[in-house]
Amino acid sequence: MTAEPKPAHPAVHRAHAVQDRDKNAGIVSRGIAAFLDLLVVWTILGACYAGLALMKFVVSVSEYRFPEVNLFFTTTGFVVTSVLYLATCWEVSGRTLGSVVMGLRVVNGKGERIRPAVAVLRALICTLFAIGLAWAVVDRRRRSVADVVLRTRVIYSR
Repeated sequence: MTAEPKPAHPAVHRAHAVQDRDKNAGIVSRGIAAFLDLLVVWTILGACYAGLALMKFVVSVSEYRFPEVNLFFTTTGFVVTSVLYLATCWEVSGRTLGSVVMGLRVVNGKGERIRPAVAVLRALICTLFAIGLAWAVVDRRRRSVADVVLRTRVIYSR
């Protein structure tokens, strides 16, 4: 008869273990994810500009000039692209590209995927009031302004 090896660590009852999905994400991981999402939106806008320039080139080769950048249309394009990107990602999977890289997920108060209307409202708040993320520094539950208003959470999801 062989003796069974003892585990290196004693077993912890599931009720006593803290799961990553139970912890709200902090400002550093959320900030890095937000910056990565900003890069994604800029890339989408850059691709749209390049596509517009190429289309303009094909239509009028002899009189071609790069399209002028208009502040109104650029700002509008940024807001629309950001809201569509964030809302779609959060509604479908709860994760944007930045969230995937940082191991985060947006959920409702019960830990479930958020509804489409909440995803759109959260995307609007996060785009138009981005500084609201800084509230996670002072909130003891690490919630941003959007999380407080819409009763959502950003959790670790590995």
